[in-house]
Amino acid sequence: MNTITHLSPSWQAWLADNLARGCSTASLAERMVQSGFDPVFAGNAVQQARVAAQAGAAVPASPAGGYVYETPRLPQTGNVLATHDRDVRVTLRLRQPVLAVFDNLMTTGECDELVELSRVKLTRSAIVDPATGESRVIDNRSSYGTFFHLNENDFIARLDRRIADLMHWPVENGEGIQILHYPAGGEYKAHFDYFPVENPGSSVHLDKGGQRVSTLVMYLNDVAEGGETTFPSIHLTVSPKKGSAVYFEYCNSRGQVDPLSLHAGQPVLQGEKWIATKWMRERKYG
Repeated sequence: MNTITHLSPSWQAWLADNLARGCSTASLAERMVQSGFDPVFAGNAVQQARVAAQAGAAVPASPAGGYVYETPRLPQTGNVLATHDRDVRVTLRLRQPVLAVFDNLMTTGECDELVELSRVKLTRSAIVDPATGESRVIDNRSSYGTFFHLNENDFIARLDRRIADLMHWPVENGEGIQILHYPAGGEYKAHFDYFPVENPGSSVHLDKGGQRVSTLVMYLNDVAEGGETTFPSIHLTVSPKKGSAVYFEYCNSRGQVDPLSLHAGQPVLQGEKWIATKWMRERKYG
């Protein structure tokens, strides 16, 4: 079973050496999978090493392996951000990676309504296969999910607009709200939300609006124990709180993607976990 989702210093050096020798990214990712790495993580890791190697001295060194931080989409001042229908409080901000935690994004009633609308149509969650672009169920993602089309009804349209206001990105660039349910024991191991351009399967998704540029994870219930969203590269843990959310950006105007956005959904130890996720694209989605 491919479960490794962390690069040791020796593996980092191995990637750098083999890229310098001209080995293809596909062959390196395949070798990592054969050695026990998760396929999605392996593809992303090779892509990040390639970007860093190509950047060379022309790109200032950074903790993100060459990723250039530009002016964030998210405003960097103000403890409260206004949307068209609700003021949202900022409780934490980071600049590298660009990340924020919000409180009071949704009311208790809105969270409950999303859960009830979703409960009847849940299916097992899948990931994007890096080779084919098709959806595939894996052990590393033990959740159930569904989604709503953009502006599917008045309720969803109101949330889509509020979320776009908060993320400072056009409504039409957003994918539909995805709902995920994690029962006790459910988790999603470390992964990236963007599509590595080196993976053959990514082209299917990049054609639908370009790269994903930012994510908003919204917590729809209080979890008794576990279920945190962790960012292992920066040692940050966000605990689920009903109505709150965590936001992060990971794509700049150069098309670079930020490896510090690596994140995971920790196992639910007691109770259950419901979240809603919004992904934004570079251009109009669809």
